[in-house]
Amino acid sequence: MRRRLIPARIGERLLKVAGWSVVSLIVAFIILPAVVVGISAFNDRAILSFPPQAWSLRWFQRAFSYRDFSEGFRNGLVITAFASTIALCVGAGFAFALDRYTFRGKAALEAMLTSPLVIPHFTIGLGFLILAAQIHATRTFALVIVCHVVLVLPFVMRSVYVSLRNLDARLELAAASLGARPGRALVTVTLPLLLPGLFSGWLFAAILSFNEFTASLFVTAQATQTLPVAMYNYVREYADPTLAALSVIYIAVTAGLLILANSFLGLGKVLNVEHAR
Repeated sequence: MRRRLIPARIGERLLKVAGWSVVSLIVAFIILPAVVVGISAFNDRAILSFPPQAWSLRWFQRAFSYRDFSEGFRNGLVITAFASTIALCVGAGFAFALDRYTFRGKAALEAMLTSPLVIPHFTIGLGFLILAAQIHATRTFALVIVCHVVLVLPFVMRSVYVSLRNLDARLELAAASLGARPGRALVTVTLPLLLPGLFSGWLFAAILSFNEFTASLFVTAQATQTLPVAMYNYVREYADPTLAALSVIYIAVTAGLLILANSFLGLGKVLNVEHAR
């Protein structure tokens, strides 16, 4: 009996150690590029190298003072604000219609709305570029915003749709039984309960829109270029650690947004990984 228990315990421990080792290797593999870039951002030399021989913060100063980056940042904020808000309104409307109503062509409509998930972004960007050329429209902010709305719409729609599926329909029925009209029940019951889903959809849309590069490369010009496009143009001319410093700022800002979201709504609710309490 002892001969069987001892090997079993050893085997269980070995399996546990192996499991933790695999998880640690996967986590290290995921965060290693960010760690290398983060450390390289503090390199004093004017060329990307790892590990740094001397330390400096001058590349962070250059990241803030470089004009194309500041203009790309402002353009990105404008495009992100409009694209994510429009996508939220449109996506929430489609999600509500798909969840509450049955009509002919429903499956086809849902497939078309989610098709940007499987179509390469460069195809969408190239398509908008050709259409804009056909109607003699220059690469304006409107064109970039419309392109970004198409790209982020599936994520918003999916987030709101999941929230609608998790919504307790008995609350709406209770409001209706107490005399509330459909519009009043929507404003006072449905929308407040959907708030975490709406915010998570807007947050994902904003992050994706601000970081979008492939399609933006086709539809932006010098005056409308976003920060990722400005970074691409920069790396074609320079090889200093400025982009590494900018990447550190990117990570810090994104982490700050997620911490704020977690503080006000709870990260689980924002990401729709747990039900609203």
